[in-house]
Amino acid sequence: MSQVRRSSFVVRVTQSSRGQVSGVIDPSRGPANTPPASVRRGGRRREPKEGAFVRPMRFFQHREMAAKRFGLFKEMLPKVRRVAILSDSPTGDQLEEVEAANRSAGLKLQSMELRNPPYDFESVFRAVMRSGAEALFVLESSFIFRERTQIAQRGLRNRLPTSFAFREYVEAGGLISYGVNFLDMWRRAAEYTDKILKGAKPGDLPLEQATKFELVINLKTAKALGLTIPQSLLQRADQVIE
Repeated sequence: MSQVRRSSFVVRVTQSSRGQVSGVIDPSRGPANTPPASVRRGGRRREPKEGAFVRPMRFFQHREMAAKRFGLFKEMLPKVRRVAILSDSPTGDQLEEVEAANRSAGLKLQSMELRNPPYDFESVFRAVMRSGAEALFVLESSFIFRERTQIAQRGLRNRLPTSFAFREYVEAGGLISYGVNFLDMWRRAAEYTDKILKGAKPGDLPLEQATKFELVINLKTAKALGLTIPQSLLQRADQVIE
């Protein structure tokens, strides 16, 4: 493994390495942190009853979905051999899953590890282009999600096919996303919190996690990149942006 240190990120070129950290959810910071313990109902701020605790809710399942998303990206781009991976410290577990999935695929992965937010994406994309990467696979954290429009647009300007966890990136010009519907999961989080505010014990409630995932493809972006999307993917897509 070779490593190049820069002011705001670390470039790692590898075909098999490890990393491990996990993320949670926070509506004020994006889809990778924790929902607030208090909410407003009927115009009044309501707090959970004394002694209540918030049971873990695995809403977005980024780690579990990383390998599936990587497989879809490879299916879309069968001729691509070198892929840059955009990561930061909260995405280490996702990176581990992608690297494990790549053992059978044999692609050259180049991890661009972002450090010290707010991140310097201009420098990162310069490094991506110098590396000779043919596509960009973006791991998901709250810091990265905040810059979704910038990332999607920089990828498009640099003619890089891009993969993301949320449709919001694709709506901003990214190529493909696969993951849960962000707004749908927040509705479920609100329902979960409402049950607790009405007296339910968090420990008695079932562990919440996503059960529905959506595949979104931006054909306008594909056309701009000169790509032909396999019909097998288009037929499975939940939404195609034209």
